[in-house]
Amino acid sequence: MRSPVIDNLQYVNWSETAFRQLRLGGVDAIHVTIAYHESFREAVLNVSQWNRWFEQYPDLIVRGTSAACVRHAMETGRTAVFFGFQNPSPIEDDIGLIEVWHQLGVRFMQLTYNNQSLLATGCYEDDDSGLTRFGKQAVEEMNRVGMVVDMSHSGDRSTLEAIEHSRRPIAITHANPKWWHNALRNKSDDVLKALTGSGGMLGFSMYPHHLKDGPNCTLVSFCEMIAEAATRYGVQNLGIGSDLCQDQPDSVVTWMRNGRWSKQMDYGEGSADHAGFPPQPDWFADNRDMPNLTEGLRKVGFSELEVEGIMGANWLRFYEASFGPEA
Repeated sequence: MRSPVIDNLQYVNWSETAFRQLRLGGVDAIHVTIAYHESFREAVLNVSQWNRWFEQYPDLIVRGTSAACVRHAMETGRTAVFFGFQNPSPIEDDIGLIEVWHQLGVRFMQLTYNNQSLLATGCYEDDDSGLTRFGKQAVEEMNRVGMVVDMSHSGDRSTLEAIEHSRRPIAITHANPKWWHNALRNKSDDVLKALTGSGGMLGFSMYPHHLKDGPNCTLVSFCEMIAEAATRYGVQNLGIGSDLCQDQPDSVVTWMRNGRWSKQMDYGEGSADHAGFPPQPDWFADNRDMPNLTEGLRKVGFSELEVEGIMGANWLRFYEASFGPEA
């Protein structure tokens, strides 16, 4: 069987058109965000919506819960869909809901989304106090059931403590190195060395605020950054987490940043004169452009085996080790 293509973070405004684009781009598996600030009940309704899509488009998408689901999707010409949270709000203040959500198919959970949470500190807070008591126990419970700790929107201290406290490798599903583009949400060299040195995975983001030169970032620049990261951290720990937010209205980015916690407009990684979603770079407008990335990696000198790893085989190996109960 050929090597899979996996994008380990998308927040697309899903539709039949978007599902067909996944197939046209040869994407075998995706990790989709099903909650930002939702409560338990609200997030359950998002699962219900996905269940309807699985019923409506059985020739295009299939629910994903294990690495075997990726292989099954490849054999049947579909895309496996894995659920994740960008904030721990759906577990509310109940550690028992971690196992419940794993039973409902959630395989990734960020401990924070920019702000302080009950578990850890987000990257936009002035002071990072690290993992809370609840956070440490939540990490242990996530390890036990097979839910991946995701620190994409967390502060450095919280991230380093999560790496240290977790018995299983964690992930930063969608971010880039700060040494390439000094966005607040991108990650320091120390964090990325600790992440990959412990067997964790980094998914490179194509969200324009995370890119050097924003929407004008070139494919060559992006792929040369991945080549430098491979030199620093090892190619086996690298993958794609595009953070594609295709077809989303600007009101959604307000929800992502503000939730219900603020009366003020939080511009996050954007600016007051561009509060909505930025345009994508022209080489990655939607999932049909995924082959551009494969070709770009080849052109900067990666071997075919290394390209296959970055484009999906590394994530598949990580899925294999991460989604089941702790041995």
